[in-house]
Amino acid sequence: MPVTLERRGAFAVLTLDRQEALNALSFAIIDDIGERLDAVAASDARALIVTGAGEKAFCAGADIKELRNRGQAAQRRGAERGQAVFAKLDTLPMPSVAVINGYAFGGGLELALACTFRLATPNAKLGLPEIKLGLIPGYGGTQRLPRVVGQARALELIMTGRTVEAAEAERIGLVSAIVEGDPVDAGIQFAETFTRYSLPALALARAAVQRALTVPLHEGLRMEADLSTLAFQTRDAEEGMAAFSEKRRPVFQDE
Repeated sequence: MPVTLERRGAFAVLTLDRQEALNALSFAIIDDIGERLDAVAASDARALIVTGAGEKAFCAGADIKELRNRGQAAQRRGAERGQAVFAKLDTLPMPSVAVINGYAFGGGLELALACTFRLATPNAKLGLPEIKLGLIPGYGGTQRLPRVVGQARALELIMTGRTVEAAEAERIGLVSAIVEGDPVDAGIQFAETFTRYSLPALALARAAVQRALTVPLHEGLRMEADLSTLAFQTRDAEEGMAAFSEKRRPVFQDE
């Protein structure tokens, strides 16, 4: 199957497995990703790890053969479908970690950008090369990349279509870290640094930060006050504060 979903302990693992095409995204694969993300959302996984099968590619982007000879209406439907599927990552009740092993171009990088965190293996190569085809990113790249690396750098990367190596990706904040070894193991090890905390609190923190660059500061501060009040009302907050007072490790119940 070109898209697999499995459990590794407390974690869900989504793998793109179309190695003969460098794990490229066909429209059918995008639909499959959407179905798998719905299954993850309904599960009790503490985090989602997203990666590509093999050592060559996370995902080399869209299947160009499918993009040719399409009318405007079909192209718009395709872009909106890809955006809608990747947006499911924004609303998952648990954080997601993309482990970029090898190529992450075009739609592949856009998939990674939709995840909460990105890690890269030393051989990772990232980019949005659509401009070289007379196109621009259509699955969220023009919107998410500036939020990650800033407007000026995003414009430069999108308008040149150049490839970013792993070391530069870490330096500019496109990925959080460069990791060695098995990509899934590396993703789980990274996720374990925060998934021991309360999932409701993690979700509220994500929601607050995701809105930080989309609303004026005064609105963001008001929203932060609302969300921090919601966090304060959870049972996990009471447990966390009690554990602090009693000098013990908290036992969160995700309530």
